Amino acid sequence: MDFEEVCEYYKKDLLLTEEKIRESYQKVAPLISEVGGYTFSSGGKRIRPLLAILSSRLSGYNGEKTSILACSIESIHTASLLHDDVVDGAELRRGKPPAYSIWGNHVAVLVGDFFYSNALRLANSLKNQRIMDVLSSATARMAERELMQLSLTGNPDITEDEYMEIITGKTAVLMSAATLSGAILGGIAKEGEEALKNFGLKLGMAFQITDDILDYTADEETFGKGLGKDLREGKITLPLIYLLKDAKSSEVEEIKTIISNNNLSYSALRYIINLLNRYGAIEQSRKKASRIIDEAKSELSIFGDSMEKRALLALSDHVLKRKK
Repeated sequence: MDFEEVCEYYKKDLLLTEEKIRESYQKVAPLISEVGGYTFSSGGKRIRPLLAILSSRLSGYNGEKTSILACSIESIHTASLLHDDVVDGAELRRGKPPAYSIWGNHVAVLVGDFFYSNALRLANSLKNQRIMDVLSSATARMAERELMQLSLTGNPDITEDEYMEIITGKTAVLMSAATLSGAILGGIAKEGEEALKNFGLKLGMAFQITDDILDYTADEETFGKGLGKDLREGKITLPLIYLLKDAKSSEVEEIKTIISNNNLSYSALRYIINLLNRYGAIEQSRKKASRIIDEAKSELSIFGDSMEKRALLALSDHVLKRKK
């Protein structure tokens, strides 16, 4: 089974989630509807909603609350993207101009606020305080780690531990919230809850590492954002951390100069990409992501064979293979 087959098998659940998403922004203020329609139609694999769907099904729940939970989680994710693009000054989001570049910062931030608030309203309708706690805590931690990343922008001395802390908070925690909330919805035993929570966390960590690798290796048209985007924004990610650790001192100084100039030219980007390949920093990063995925898969060993377990394992493989 591959990722496309998973999406096809759970197409009905995903379409119901899409319907809930549209309902969440269509009957509100016109500007929210306009920005929401543009943002949600930009694509995306809906991995976070899919995690909620698969986890709830694996945990024994097959009711309509799954689509509400999935919509809530995707709304949190979308809100974070709207805000992040404003903070980062992003030029592209999924191959299209980000919302703030069309409607302005104020509108993008306020629409993001709406989606955060509406996500928690949707979660509250599930009448489950534990799910509310999980999603509220995840949202707070995402903001904390985004601020941590902001404070370390342009700092070439960031450590691998600091990097892992950032990506755990900004990406992995919401995927973990999706799998844990699905488990809570299904009423599975504590051991199963913990396994799905940890699975989501590790999957999210590997997902972000892969994303950061793609920033230096992807085909720009496929990836949907400019190559070297993270470096242009002063984000020191895992491939660059490994490179700064292994490169010669003269090369390290040159890299630090490029970072401090805050104006990444094409030639400077090619110089860094060549060094990343020469010192095996990309391969090191891939191996790190692969080890974490192996750990994620091992979390599912407590579950017997099922369509949902196979789908989660396929999703794990997709994270490592994805091109966008």
